[in-house]
Amino acid sequence: MFVFNGIVYASERNEDIQIIEAKPLDDMMMILTFSTGEKRLFDATVLTGSAFEPLTDADTFKQCTVTDGIVTWMDGEIDCAPEYMYEHSYPYPDMKYAI
Repeated sequence: MFVFNGIVYASERNEDIQIIEAKPLDDMMMILTFSTGEKRLFDATVLTGSAFEPLTDADTFKQCTVTDGIVTWMDGEIDCAPEYMYEHSYPYPDMKYAI
């Protein structure tokens, strides 16, 4: 367990994984770029519960920012641990190599 920005997380903190960039897409999907250099596709519909309910509004969802390596919404009122996002995302190939 660890505390970050006043929030208690149940898992162990992995100092190596941070989010560098978050690009929101339609249908609560995002392309995340991690500090490892990997791009991964994250389906934010796995974020359930009343805390994440505002994200079902497309405009709110698309207003995400990356703060200290963590994706946040609504000026930091909602966030998601980068480790969780990494574990629940899928490799996303860089399209420049597909051509």
